[in-house]
Amino acid sequence: MRFLVLLGPPGAGKGTQAKMLSEKFAIPHISTGDILREAVRKESPLGKEVKDVIKRGELVSDDLLEKIIEERLSQKDCRDGFLLDGYPRNLNQAKTLERILEKKDILDKLVSLNIEVPDGEIVKRLSQRRSCPQCGMVYNLLTNPPKNDSQCDNCKTNLIQREDDREETIKERLNVYHKTTSPVIDFYKNKGNLINVDGTKNPSEVLRMIEEKLN
Repeated sequence: MRFLVLLGPPGAGKGTQAKMLSEKFAIPHISTGDILREAVRKESPLGKEVKDVIKRGELVSDDLLEKIIEERLSQKDCRDGFLLDGYPRNLNQAKTLERILEKKDILDKLVSLNIEVPDGEIVKRLSQRRSCPQCGMVYNLLTNPPKNDSQCDNCKTNLIQREDDREETIKERLNVYHKTTSPVIDFYKNKGNLINVDGTKNPSEVLRMIEEKLN
C-alpha cells in the first residue's frame, strides 16, 4: 500500500514522476489539475467556473477542491493506495486532507514527496513545456522532448502550450506557490513524513532517488 502526496513548484516534474510512480506501485494518479482542465475542455459547469482562474495562474477555491478530492478518494481504486498530485496546496487543504484520511483510518500511512527545483530553472522548463490535449502526456522540448516536436508520441495529437505555461503566468504561479504552498512543506516536515528529492536531475534519476527513499 502506498498513500502519497506529491509536492513541489509548478514545473518541478511532478506530473512525470506521478505517472511513473503510479505504474510502479499500481496506484491511481490523482491530478486535480487534470480534473479541472478536463472540465474546462468539456465546458462543464465546473469548467466554466475555473476557466478564468486557471488562465490567471490562480488557485481554485478550497471548498470546491475538497469536494473533488473527497469524492475521488472514495472510489474503489483508491482503497489500496493513491498518489495525489496538485493537492494540498495550502495549509487549509493539508488539514482538510488530514480529516478525510483520518476518517478512512489511513492518515498514519501518508507520505509526502517534495521535489525541489529553483525558480530560475522552473521558468526555463515551463516555457518549453508542451502538453497533449488528447491523452494528457506532458513533454519538455529541452529535457523530455517528443520524437516529433509538434506531436504526441502516444496518440499523434498536435501538442499545445497551456495558458499557464506562458512566462508571465509562470512567474505569477511561482509567487502564489511561495505564499501558499511552501508552508505545506513545513507542515509535513513537522509531521515527520516529508521526503525531499532533488528535482534538477533527469526524470529517471529522480525516480530512482524517490524509490530509494521510500524503501
